[in-house]
Amino acid sequence: MNIEEVRDYTLSLKGVTEDQPFGDDILTFRLEGKIFVCLWLGGGKHDMKDGEPRAALKLSPERNEELRAQYDAVQPAWHWNKKHWSDVYYEQLEAALVKQWIEESYLLVASKLPKAVRGRYLV
Repeated sequence: MNIEEVRDYTLSLKGVTEDQPFGDDILTFRLEGKIFVCLWLGGGKHDMKDGEPRAALKLSPERNEELRAQYDAVQPAWHWNKKHWSDVYYEQLEAALVKQWIEESYLLVASKLPKAVRGRYLV
């Protein structure tokens, strides 16, 4: 997957909005105001030594541990709570996996919304 495909897929999920509260080098994707994906655009103050394209995904602590153990392209998130967030180097992975994990992040956030709102996003 490339950066445009990550963005397009994330925006295709119902109710998702994007903004740049952390500067021009980061796109955040939200559901009902809650961030679930943070896409690094390259360079800027959030640059890392490796410079590899990545997105931070919010997943359960258990799922983060599982994915990090299984895939070298999944690491603790650099600027986020490492228990709840992982950096996913999406160009190093199959598109189907990246999409699956983006959807997992979306569903995790949706599941924490108030019951009256949650039903709009969980089927």
